[in-house]
Amino acid sequence: MVGQTRRRGAALEEAILHAAVAELTESGFAGLTMDRVAARAGTNKNAIYRRWPNRIALGIAGYKRLAEAAPLPDTGELRGDALELLRQANRHWSSPLGAVLRELMAAAGGATEFLAQLQDQSGDAAAAPWLTVLGRAVARGEAVPEVLHPRVATVAMVLLRNEFVVRGVPSAPDDVLVEIVDEVYLPLVRRRGA
Repeated sequence: MVGQTRRRGAALEEAILHAAVAELTESGFAGLTMDRVAARAGTNKNAIYRRWPNRIALGIAGYKRLAEAAPLPDTGELRGDALELLRQANRHWSSPLGAVLRELMAAAGGATEFLAQLQDQSGDAAAAPWLTVLGRAVARGEAVPEVLHPRVATVAMVLLRNEFVVRGVPSAPDDVLVEIVDEVYLPLVRRRGA
C-alpha cells in the first residue's frame, strides 16, 4: 500500500457501503460477512463496527443503497398509475433485491430498531409515491383532496404485501394486482369523496 493515502470519513464509509452492496448483490444477506466486506473495502472490521454495530445494520444500509426508487408512473389516469406502482413493487419484491429485503426482515426478527430502519424503505416512505399519484388524480379531477391520507394511499401496497406474507408466493399474478386496484383501491378512493 505504498503511495496510498489512508481513507477516512465519508470516503471510507463510501468504500464500505460499496463493498456491502457488492456482497449483497453477489451472495445475498446470508453471505454478507464483516470479514468479506472489510477485505473488499480494503479496511479492517473495526472501521466497519464503528459505523454499523452489526451485520444486520450494515445489511440494511447496503440494501437502502441498492433500492433506488423507480420513476413514478404517469399514465394520465389513476387506475393506470396505481397498477404500474403495484407492478413495480411486485417486480421488486420478486427480484434478487427483494430476496435481500426478505432475508433482512427475517434476520431482524422482532428487533424494532432494525425494523424501523427498514421502514424507511417499506413503510412511511412508501406512501410518498402513492400520495403523489393521488395528488395528480386530484388535480385531474379524478379524486377529491380527502383521499390524500397515507393509509388510503398505501392500502393497495398493504394488500400486495399480504399476498407475499400470507400466501408465500414469489410473485403475485397480474390478475391479483388488477383485482386489488379495481375491487378495493379505486372503490375506496371514490367512496372517500362521496
